[in-house]
Amino acid sequence: MDLYYPENKTDFATVIWIHAGGLRQGGRYIPGELREQGFAVLGIDYSLYPNAKSPEFIEDAAAAVAWAFHNIEGLGGSRDKIFVAGASAGGYLSMMVGLDKRWLAEYAVDANQLAGIISLSGQTITHVAVREERGGNRARPVVDELAPLNHVRGDAPPLLLVTGDRELELLGRYEENAYMQRMMRINGHQSTELHEIKGKDHGGVEKPGHTFLRDFVKRTKK
Repeated sequence: MDLYYPENKTDFATVIWIHAGGLRQGGRYIPGELREQGFAVLGIDYSLYPNAKSPEFIEDAAAAVAWAFHNIEGLGGSRDKIFVAGASAGGYLSMMVGLDKRWLAEYAVDANQLAGIISLSGQTITHVAVREERGGNRARPVVDELAPLNHVRGDAPPLLLVTGDRELELLGRYEENAYMQRMMRINGHQSTELHEIKGKDHGGVEKPGHTFLRDFVKRTKK
């Protein structure tokens, strides 16, 4: 894990940042756009497919989130202001950890203690790597126990969804996020918001998406 946190400040918020890479590649980093914003950023690694199998990557993400809950107060941060966020595969993992409460429960943490969940162009259906692991068709959507959509609930923490242009995104990514927003609201969740960044494809979402992330953290802190 890499941790950046503000000096000479207490009671600050923390964003756990989960990297992109299709659950196959990439490594921890702290986005430059999230530094010097008055909150901490914890960049994490997780086990990668195909060496790792589902749900190992979800378990790794949950362990990192739990670490923040158990340790951030010792660094001056607030347990009440912890957000989980990520881009693409990282967004998928953020939603799984924040919506399916069993993963954090393993560490005696209630997922509802999160101040918010942030997904920049994450899959809300079962991730393509998981479908591939099971021998499925990459283009055929699946919603099962490893899909964020399967865990929509009205009492979840605030949820921020950001995607690229619906005509440029991957595999219906905008549409599945729009469906996620609708189903969260139908289930009584009034704090789900969706932003579509016109003119941006999947790879172009992350950098402008950090603007939405920063604003969300600053106005959502408990």
